[in-house]
Amino acid sequence: MSPPPAREAAAHPAARRVPAWALALGPLALVALLVVALVALDLPGLERRGVPQEALAVERTVLRPGVIELRVRNDGPDAVGVAQVIVNDAYVAQATVTPRTVGRLGAAVVRIPYDWVEGEAYRVTLLTSTGATLEAGIEAAAETPRRDAGFLGVMGLLGVYVGVIPVALGMLWLPLVRRARAGLVRFVLALAVGLLAFLALDALIEGIQTGTAGPRAFGGATLALLGALAAFVALSGVDAYVTSRGREPGGARLALLIAMGIGLHNLGEGLAIGSAYALGELALGAFLVVGFALHNTTEGIAIVAPIAGERPRLGRLAVLGLVAGAPAALGAWVGGAAFNPALAAFLLGVGAGAIVQVVLQILPSLRDRGRTLTPLTASGLAAGLAVMYATSLMIAV
Repeated sequence: MSPPPAREAAAHPAARRVPAWALALGPLALVALLVVALVALDLPGLERRGVPQEALAVERTVLRPGVIELRVRNDGPDAVGVAQVIVNDAYVAQATVTPRTVGRLGAAVVRIPYDWVEGEAYRVTLLTSTGATLEAGIEAAAETPRRDAGFLGVMGLLGVYVGVIPVALGMLWLPLVRRARAGLVRFVLALAVGLLAFLALDALIEGIQTGTAGPRAFGGATLALLGALAAFVALSGVDAYVTSRGREPGGARLALLIAMGIGLHNLGEGLAIGSAYALGELALGAFLVVGFALHNTTEGIAIVAPIAGERPRLGRLAVLGLVAGAPAALGAWVGGAAFNPALAAFLLGVGAGAIVQVVLQILPSLRDRGRTLTPLTASGLAAGLAVMYATSLMIAV
């Protein structure tokens, strides 16, 4: 029997003299030459026809005393020129656009001198050179906080309030979970699955909504799904690596994965909080802090449930709490200082995908006599969903 063609090529002396990197880059170089040739020769059929398709999307609105500033991005296939700026049906001649013409995927800053009044609503309309319009609404005007050391300190405290402290408090249920019988442990694990499933669904829906509302040139809502897939694959790889080393007991490994999944979710949650605070849409009242505490405290139960039969050191528990809660502070910094709808959609998707992977890791621990969904685990799952839904009603931002 003759050897396969691939083996014949590999055995040929000429093929062995060609470096592997050259074989890999060869097709890419040919594609690059083809693209250059198409652009340089301007072959028939490649010219742009029809009416220019202009589209702009507002990424961020910044309010300073006497100034309204919009940061917009070209969301269409053609360059966009901003001809006029109108605020509440009044033309503003002093408005400036830098740069005046925005290329595809390009960004521009629209600076509008305007004596806005705090708490009032405004409608900003951008008129393009072809007559297309883009409207940006400001529901209640409020000065955008400046990104100084004090602002970063407040964002860090927000992350601690809504992430680190609640998760740590939830982990204090470990002694109670440790004393529970096997059936009750399965109930708690099912409760954790319900908690995590709600978080994943909530993050994915919010990511899709954020991506749809922002510029679609970078993918829009697709970014949330891409982030979910990327996180699922990445966390699966981390799990395989930790398992291959064989140094972590099963419960400790699962607790670490749960903490990582919750941490990625809290990163997106902190991003939403920081951006809402920067826009003046977040009321930092005691009711909101209590709501986040109740909502995120339940996440601590999900972390300690897999290690109910072990006696982890205090240092390990502290690390798990920080992995799960600290990303909320990082998200608040990013959201408050440089919120971007595309990045927010991607990160929210990342949180959802990570949690889905963690849920799949927990499911085998629910089995009782070969069945995963028993009356006990079903009631735990329903209880987890109900608890997360009830506490989520207190934290609308």
